[in-house]
Amino acid sequence: MNRRYNGRKANQTGKMCVTLIVLAMIGVMSVQIVKLYKKDQQFIAQEAVLQKQKEAELVRQKEIEEYEAYTQTQEFIEDTAKSKLGLVYKDEIIFKEK
Repeated sequence: MNRRYNGRKANQTGKMCVTLIVLAMIGVMSVQIVKLYKKDQQFIAQEAVLQKQKEAELVRQKEIEEYEAYTQTQEFIEDTAKSKLGLVYKDEIIFKEK
């Protein structure tokens, strides 16, 4: 009878150890899941910011392309000649403020 009792006690101790190990693993995994969830939320926020920056840069790219096209026109050449070099057409009248 003593032998049976010791066997049950050892069996209960083994079950208790397995239970504690499983609970510890569940705790560690829960902590890791929470950390990964927080990191995922940070990446989602960062992605939204980067998407806005991308859209702003695309708008800026379009503006630069339009300005590049403008710089190749006769109007740009005339505006630059008038503003920076002070050149005018022969029949053009200039009014200056005092």
